[in-house]
Amino acid sequence: MPIDPKYLHLVHPGLLFTCCLYGRSSRDPKKRGRSVGDQLHDGRVLADTYGWTVVEEFKDTGVSATRYAHKSRDDFEEMLVLIQERRVRIVVAYEASRYYRDLEVYVRLRNACAEAGVLLCYNGQIYDLTDANDRKLTAQDALQAEVEGDAIRERNLRTVRLNAAAGRPHGRTLDGYRRRYDPDTGDLVDQVEDPERGPIVRRLFDEAASHRSIRGIVIRCGDDGLLTQHGTPITRSYVLNVLRNPAYMGRRVYQGREFGDATWPALVDAEQFQAVQSYLDQGGRTWARGQGSEPRHLLSGIALCGLHPGAEQEPVMRPYRNGKSWSYRCSETTHVSINEDMLHAAVEEAITQRLEAPEFAAAFQAQPDQGAAAAARNRLAGLERQLAEAQAMAGEFDENGEPHLSVASLAALEKRLVPLIAAACAEAAPPQGVPAVLLRLISADDVGEAWEALDLEQQRSAIRHMVTVRVHRAESQGTRRLTPERVTFSWHGEPGFRGVVPRARERAAGSSPRDER
Repeated sequence: MPIDPKYLHLVHPGLLFTCCLYGRSSRDPKKRGRSVGDQLHDGRVLADTYGWTVVEEFKDTGVSATRYAHKSRDDFEEMLVLIQERRVRIVVAYEASRYYRDLEVYVRLRNACAEAGVLLCYNGQIYDLTDANDRKLTAQDALQAEVEGDAIRERNLRTVRLNAAAGRPHGRTLDGYRRRYDPDTGDLVDQVEDPERGPIVRRLFDEAASHRSIRGIVIRCGDDGLLTQHGTPITRSYVLNVLRNPAYMGRRVYQGREFGDATWPALVDAEQFQAVQSYLDQGGRTWARGQGSEPRHLLSGIALCGLHPGAEQEPVMRPYRNGKSWSYRCSETTHVSINEDMLHAAVEEAITQRLEAPEFAAAFQAQPDQGAAAAARNRLAGLERQLAEAQAMAGEFDENGEPHLSVASLAALEKRLVPLIAAACAEAAPPQGVPAVLLRLISADDVGEAWEALDLEQQRSAIRHMVTVRVHRAESQGTRRLTPERVTFSWHGEPGFRGVVPRARERAAGSSPRDER
């Protein structure tokens, strides 16, 4: 039977007891549970009351003790080593669930204590795990702790689903926002823009919408001393995670998919968000993805060799050093080459003239099927409403305690509806208009000055969107005259225009939009 600490000296007369303390907590944002500090404080008071010497303290903060835990309990493992080395006589914790919510973990601790002759203390009682009755009692407590852990997990999953249906935030706070809580109950009131972090997120979207490379964005953030919400340097993966997260346009993300409208304010509008996605989806942007160095030449990998008409993959022109100057030549043959300065001058003159034409922007305006988009929006609202009703039913119970909709039925319904919701979101998305980098040029009073004000990566992006440049063989070898047939242009909307090629969406390794934010 368990021993009350005040009688321990009678059971083990003449002994001076040493002990270690253990505290553990899962995430407790509302501060309704016993914090690790409180648990250890209670252990110190108990040890001081009965004259036990505290040898060491162990604590695992923000770590679950269930079998569903994703993090290891490092201090718990160190405590097992201390027990096995017989450096203490008593292990002290606030309650059994602090040690374990998993029977397998209980067995490990029980065996370690039994073999080393170490006593286990929790709830103010001491157990000798070499005694069969004490093993039975602690096993029952361990089973109860495991059952409670499973119940907590089910409640948490149900809360996540209900929050998703209502568009409420859940989990860690998304960078760019802060949360407000009721000072009395600790309940979440709302999620609002953080006045310091919000502008940083907007800056990332603005730069990407202006067709800045991810590498360039990261470099400029570092130069300006900007950090993430955790105080770490802004990295490429961080920028991609921000730019790819629909939560920033006020959409709730659940299980990696857009789930519906969120309750928090958008930091970017849907049009800008979709424009950034289109930019990130461009093909031929290895330099913007951190693979190798950025280009130093305006048309490297953009201009095409004109000797291969109709080819599915036309060879590109690559720069090379030609004596004291630079030239371009076909990446597959040496039959076509041209001086770099000559080609750049021809391309920039043609672009300037084209940008000054009043009808140029019209070629970029999408012609969406407004009826189909409206139908998709209506379908999206119906699907979201159906899923929200089902999730609400799963959280309601009849007089016998049975849910109106079982967890299995809800899971099957979610599996069917979530892909349909994602498809409807894509169909209802607003069309992309003129790319921001071109809009800046079109609206400029002086197109030439506006072109010169762009940096190299923006100029290259503008060329990809508006024209396909092809270089043809000179009339005679060594000629320095540039004839109209030497360089041809296929403008956006015209035959021969290749434009940008969408590619698979890129994310940082091991990352995805979390269920929130």
